[in-house]
Amino acid sequence: MKKTLEKLKPLIYEQFDYLHQYPEVSWKEKHTTDYIADVLRKNGCRVTTFQDCTGVVGEWGNGDADSPAIGVRADMDALWQEVNDAFQANHSCGHDAHMTMILGVLLLLKEEGIQLPGRLKFIFQPAEEVGEGALKMIEKGIIDDVDFLYGVHLRPIQELSAGHASPAIIHGAAETISGRIKGFDVHGARPHLGPNAIEVMAIILDLIKGIRLDPLIPYSVKMTQINAGGKTKNIIPGSGQFHLDLRAQTNEAMDKLIMKVEAILNQVAALYGVDISFEHQERVYAAVVNAEARQMMANAVTKALGEGQLTAPIVTPGAEDFHFYTKERPDVKATMLGLGCDLQPGLHHPQMSFNRDALLDGVEILTRAVIETFNTYV
Repeated sequence: MKKTLEKLKPLIYEQFDYLHQYPEVSWKEKHTTDYIADVLRKNGCRVTTFQDCTGVVGEWGNGDADSPAIGVRADMDALWQEVNDAFQANHSCGHDAHMTMILGVLLLLKEEGIQLPGRLKFIFQPAEEVGEGALKMIEKGIIDDVDFLYGVHLRPIQELSAGHASPAIIHGAAETISGRIKGFDVHGARPHLGPNAIEVMAIILDLIKGIRLDPLIPYSVKMTQINAGGKTKNIIPGSGQFHLDLRAQTNEAMDKLIMKVEAILNQVAALYGVDISFEHQERVYAAVVNAEARQMMANAVTKALGEGQLTAPIVTPGAEDFHFYTKERPDVKATMLGLGCDLQPGLHHPQMSFNRDALLDGVEILTRAVIETFNTYV
């Protein structure tokens, strides 16, 4: 398998370079969709695209709709961030690498001439960064017939170095609460005539710092954006907008955190006599890793990299909409490979870089996981 990977290395790198060169943000991945669909078709996949959204699914292997199916999933979207003093789409979260590795699984299986005793679905999912793409794929029924589902994510060097891999990533839950304070402006010389939206938001910020949950479960809540006032500096703004970022390592802790934040917002509204409206956005659920899927991935890592390169599951406060698949379809057995690649300075850094040789590691591990799963359960 490694000799075949060396043969495929130029093509795999070429595909990565292409995807990296043309980043597209959430729900705008049209060019990416077209490119991947073309690669899938040229390599013998039955391809499905969607009229109302981006994303593409390739199906490969033998068997009818009732035969076993394994899914391998990659996220497609890039971030919108400032890079070298200009805002642009940028693949600083590794989604270009994830897509490359999933395509690499197809290339490796084909080049090795491996016949699978079932169907393999290559799932290229849009809009992971906004926490919406997995739900759309679920709505489309993409995983209704999937028995095992595997994902992959590059890991920063602080977690894993190149040549190492983890059979599971234990992501936490995340949510954004967007709020609006609705009031009226007053003159700067008469602050007693109305509430100051800036002061109201400052009180909210102060109170959320005092939230206490079980200290054994990591959690945090912080204000990430505020906006109030206009160009005139002697007006006290009565209205404003704010955003809160909530994190918790378990779904149960997140539910408790949300309740406490909502209570604070309602209490502050009553105290100041202002209207505070808020809505929940971008809820992403904590990981629920299947033991069988995790074992298949661990075996694949050991065979590809060696027993000493297998690490324990990674616990991270980062979030991933991959876990919607198991929340909405609990029968799906899923895990996400954590791939060491010397990634630095960190995920979402505009100048993120990593060791490209790790792409070949990821391709081999995922391919071996697919083969072993079929051999074990079919």
